[in-house]
Amino acid sequence: MTLFVAFCSGLLFAIGLAVSGMTEPARILNFLDVAGDWDPSLMFVMLGAVATFAPAYWLTKRRERPKFGATFQVPARRAIDARLLLGAGLFGVGWGLAGFCPGPAVVSAGTLAPRSVAFVLAMLAGMQLLRWVDREPR
Repeated sequence: MTLFVAFCSGLLFAIGLAVSGMTEPARILNFLDVAGDWDPSLMFVMLGAVATFAPAYWLTKRRERPKFGATFQVPARRAIDARLLLGAGLFGVGWGLAGFCPGPAVVSAGTLAPRSVAFVLAMLAGMQLLRWVDREPR
C-alpha cells in the first residue's frame, strides 16, 4: 500500500508540474530574469504549493504516526552548515543555468527531450559522485 501511495503522490506531482508548465526551462529562466522578460508564473505555482502544503503539514504534525507508515521520516540533521550552504548554492546555480531542478527535469525527461535527459544523467552522476565523496572518512 505504501508503494502505491508513493506512486500516486509522485504521479500527482508530475501532472501538476506538467500542467503548470514548470517542466519548460524557459519559464524558469524568464522568472529569474527580473530585468528582462519576467514571467511571474513560477511565483503563482509556488504560492499555490505553499497554500496547499501548509494546512496539510499542520494537520499532519498533530498525528502520532503517518497513515501509511510506521513513523514520520524527519531529517536528523538540522544545522545550517557549510555543506548545506554549498549544496544550496550549487542547486541555485544549476537551476539558474539550466532552468531545471530535479523534479521537473525527471518529468521532462519522460518526453526523451535531449536537454532533459542530459540534465537527469548529469544529476545522477553528481549524486553518485557525492556517494563516493561521502564514503571517505572526514
